[in-house]
Amino acid sequence: MAFNIPKEITPEALATRLNNGESLMIIDVREPQEWMEGHIAGATHIQLGQLLERQDELDPVQEMFMVCRSGGRSGLACEMLSERGFNVINMTGGLLDWTGELV
Repeated sequence: MAFNIPKEITPEALATRLNNGESLMIIDVREPQEWMEGHIAGATHIQLGQLLERQDELDPVQEMFMVCRSGGRSGLACEMLSERGFNVINMTGGLLDWTGELV
């Protein structure tokens, strides 16, 4: 892996799409404790260490937004999945830059 993230979105742009009522597939790759402390409403939790073994739960054609705390792990998740043909987009800055609500 060369840490090459093909597509990115800012937290503001992702929040705008959610606020406009779009139904988006958001995958949160943080650890369970981080997830329990708060996450984007409607997100699916698949921690990074389980991503490849659970990839069959994901639709490779559907656009998916990967999120984590700061954007690093989600970037790695994007690289791992894009190499396998998935349509993934990394949210830059992670939840540290998220201004929307968390549940």
